[in-house]
Amino acid sequence: MSSDLRTQLIDRMTLYGFSEHTKKGYVTGIKGLAKFYNQSPDKLTDDQVRDYFRHLLTERKLAWSSCKNYLSGITYFYRHICDREVDDRFGLPPRPRGRKLPAVLSMEEVAHLLSCVKNLKHRVLLKTMYSAGLRVGEVICLKPEHIESDPSRMVIRVAQGKGRKDRYTVLSEKLLGELREYWRKYSPASWLFPGRKADSHLTYASARKAFDVAKKKPV
Repeated sequence: MSSDLRTQLIDRMTLYGFSEHTKKGYVTGIKGLAKFYNQSPDKLTDDQVRDYFRHLLTERKLAWSSCKNYLSGITYFYRHICDREVDDRFGLPPRPRGRKLPAVLSMEEVAHLLSCVKNLKHRVLLKTMYSAGLRVGEVICLKPEHIESDPSRMVIRVAQGKGRKDRYTVLSEKLLGELREYWRKYSPASWLFPGRKADSHLTYASARKAFDVAKKKPV
């Protein structure tokens, strides 16, 4: 994909409030398609794109959910950057039946997982996710002003969450105490959980890694 097409795509997604995680996923899907054919994606035919998804499913054995994420990015690219109508799913079949339910941790397992996290920043981040029921993409985008600790409120404001909608979720007294301890040590400014640079928030990959490392700790 040319730098011009990439810039157009990212600029449009930024304008419409797409999360950094979604933007990265869409760009990755389109880059994969371009690399497969070694050709600019705006030059490919519908049949070529269908063959690409057949390759992902039957030869690379990618999960349906991964293919669906690629499909979302590719169809968005064609509709909004190439001004090209996409009438089908490029051959991607419906979600397979018999999908497994996600594993739900017991209270004891959650307590053990959190106790394994020695880094205060990562521990408070995971506790905020668990206590307030936040998604990874939501917790990393929290700002200090989103924590409304007035006794008459006690809520966390989630700005532009799933579906790019604002919502509120509960702020418990216990979590507030953890956040205050974290605040005293880190004094975050723009973002509640900043990344390596103070003007950017923690990345999705870093937050996910903190969870994965804690999960591997022995019981």
